[in-house]
Amino acid sequence: MANTGIESHWLIGARRSRSPNQDARPIPASEIDVLVIHGISLPPGSFGGAYIEQFFCNQLDRTAHHYFQEIFLLRVSAHLLINRLGETVQFVSFDRRAWHAGESRYQGRNSCNDFSLGIELEGTDETPYTDAQYLKLAEITQSLFRTYPRLCPERIVGHSDIAPARKTDPGSSFDWTKYRSLLRNFS
Repeated sequence: MANTGIESHWLIGARRSRSPNQDARPIPASEIDVLVIHGISLPPGSFGGAYIEQFFCNQLDRTAHHYFQEIFLLRVSAHLLINRLGETVQFVSFDRRAWHAGESRYQGRNSCNDFSLGIELEGTDETPYTDAQYLKLAEITQSLFRTYPRLCPERIVGHSDIAPARKTDPGSSFDWTKYRSLLRNFS
């Protein structure tokens, strides 16, 4: 696997699709110390297509699917999306605050968006993620560790860990053991 790098807070090799759903962090980027893993599919349970990107860029056509009527006005984003093939799209530079965690809490601190990075994996709580996604996630994670030294394996959480009353992703289908094993292989 090629070594992925980060330049000026952008992942080298990721396609860029800038989301308007972002703002300045209240703390310096050097204070980023949590990585949040998410899972998403749009419509729910469907993979492929441009709906996730459209959603994060406020371009979702609410008439394209009945579920979109519920979410098209939401303003959310993530730093990165890794699709089922392991391809990456970056929506927000890492030094800026993406709106991925919502109401959240980690180790006594509220508002996790302030000090975290959010990576979305195209998937569901019940559908196994792909090998390509795990490999790309591990590769990217190691690059993030090198760029943001406060990040470490012990500070990687699921969305469900920081918002347990609201969120279940990345779900029981996410293989934490496999991911952590791949992380060791990339170190």
